[in-house]
Amino acid sequence: MTHAPTPSQTVGPFYGYALPFAGGGDIAAAGHPDTITVHGLVLDGNGDPVPDALIEIWQPAPDGSRTGRPGSLRHDPVTGRVIGRDGVGFTGFGRVPTDADGRWAVRTLPPGGVPYLSVAVFARGLLHHLYTRIYLRAADGTVPAGDPLLESLDAERRATLIATPTDRRTHRFDIHLQGAGETVFLEFT
Repeated sequence: MTHAPTPSQTVGPFYGYALPFAGGGDIAAAGHPDTITVHGLVLDGNGDPVPDALIEIWQPAPDGSRTGRPGSLRHDPVTGRVIGRDGVGFTGFGRVPTDADGRWAVRTLPPGGVPYLSVAVFARGLLHHLYTRIYLRAADGTVPAGDPLLESLDAERRATLIATPTDRRTHRFDIHLQGAGETVFLEFT
């Protein structure tokens, strides 16, 4: 008797089990006068929302420092609850899952020293996470000038890295994992 091979499976996703945490999108305090919201969708190659992705944001503080708040990911050894975030201090790091409709959002401050937020994307079917950047337009609506990565890309590819302001304090950035309008992803060696 011969048996048909077992069909292959993608890895995971298991991100919703232990990686997301309460307040993971609160990189900056809600009451800070310079707080901005960056949000969007994660979309697959067909343009369908990915409901089980995880987005990590890393960024410098407005003054350009890259240390973040010490212990901002510290967990209580008994409950596992994140205790290193007090809702007041800037952390420089955020981690949020997408919801059932592929949406994600973080609350942060404009980065200092660079015009972008660094992003890692974890999603079903990916054996390795993807890296990209979210470039924020200047207050006058212009695209950051002089950035080597942006200047190395043609206009169509460059546009996949630039967030769209929806109002003075809100920016939309959709992440296309593949297909038409695929987001530019970076490779680090």
